Amino acid sequence: MSLQLLQTKLKTASAEYQKLQADLANVVAARQRLDAQLSENDLVKKEFAQLAPDNIVYKQIGPVLVKQDQAEAKSNVETRLEFIKGEIKRVEAQLQDIESKSDIKKNEARRVSHPALFTTNIDLCVQLVEIQAALQQAAQQTGAAASGASLPSLGGVMRDNLVEM
Repeated sequence: MSLQLLQTKLKTASAEYQKLQADLANVVAARQRLDAQLSENDLVKKEFAQLAPDNIVYKQIGPVLVKQDQAEAKSNVETRLEFIKGEIKRVEAQLQDIESKSDIKKNEARRVSHPALFTTNIDLCVQLVEIQAALQQAAQQTGAAASGASLPSLGGVMRDNLVEM
């Protein structure tokens, strides 16, 4: 692969990774806002639990406090809590998705910049078998094979110890 092509692939993978990191930061910020809203609404729910049935509840609408039915206010808080919990689940799924994609892009960039580090075990096995065949051929040519000496099978050893990456 040409150097220019490798540089282009690396720049592309790097740009995609940076975009995913920016997306991740936005989603983390959204998650933090949802946590704050959840805490606030949990506190309101706890306060409502301590109210006597004859207590008056007011709702702020702009600069004005308006009397509100206690049952309706409690229902509104419960609805908000359920909505926030659903949003948290959705944002958590987004976080996992972005983190997964980010890991893939990071590994892609590493593979492009350092391809020798990502040789698979299968590639190594093939290389070892080729080396073994060359050594056996060289041994046969020097007469070692005629005297009964043989080399151990590296292919079998590697196949038995193969670990997928």
